[in-house]
Amino acid sequence: MSSISNNERAGVLIHALPYIQDFQGKTVVVKYGGNAMLNDELKKAVIEDIILMSCVGIKTVLVHGGGPEIEAMLKKTGKESRFVNGLRYTDEETMDIVQMVLCGKVNKEITALIQKAGGKAIGLSGVDGCLLKARRMKIEDLGYVGEIEHVDISILDTVLNADVIPVISSVAYGIGDDEGKALNINADIAAAKIAAAIGAEKLVLMTDVRGILRDVKDENSLIKTVERAELNILKREGIISKGMIPKTDCCDIALDGGVKKAHIIDGRLPHAILIELFTDEGVGTEILSGN
Repeated sequence: MSSISNNERAGVLIHALPYIQDFQGKTVVVKYGGNAMLNDELKKAVIEDIILMSCVGIKTVLVHGGGPEIEAMLKKTGKESRFVNGLRYTDEETMDIVQMVLCGKVNKEITALIQKAGGKAIGLSGVDGCLLKARRMKIEDLGYVGEIEHVDISILDTVLNADVIPVISSVAYGIGDDEGKALNINADIAAAKIAAAIGAEKLVLMTDVRGILRDVKDENSLIKTVERAELNILKREGIISKGMIPKTDCCDIALDGGVKKAHIIDGRLPHAILIELFTDEGVGTEILSGN
């Protein structure tokens, strides 16, 4: 088992000091999902990262999804999944399961893990305090799937000012024809909209890939830093394609709203959040607003 000397430990802390000083008192929104939610070692590392950030004075908002858990519950109940152009159709029965799994199970498990590890957290959904108000999507008929129209950050301000970590599940409060009903929201989009509304310094999206790769078949072709204006060029060249397109679109939403930097990082790497935020090298792709 390898070990490091006390001098090396001190060096690591000193290296992180300028970053800690720079981010102290600022807000970082983390979208938590993918393999990091399913693997116990990675789950523990994410929780430790979030608590450390909070302890050094970074206001941290954790937004989560839960696709695999929803899929598992649908199978248990014998409910067949239906997809429209690759997107899950959410009928009323499926929406009940989504709300039960995200708000009742996953959200409370994450909140409990943070508190078990010595942090202080509160579990919320977009329904609580009408944090996320949404209408049904108009582009496709996907059932109870919503597009966010308004983010009310008052409840988040209260929680963050009390030095508590808000853990938010991506279910919104329906408005218009669906007034008061729960609507399913893409968690990446929810995180981006929240980051913009709350004036976050950074948005961090955890994924199951290293970041934006110049060659998707070569994990060593990671693009570490990219200007926001270059994203469209990378799309036209086919470098940003398939599942990475909606990820970068979410980064656009956040940067449009005034967030300074967005990060797409590999959640399969333990402590990826801390390495990305507190080291020069980072682990993923950093997208600069260009402002």
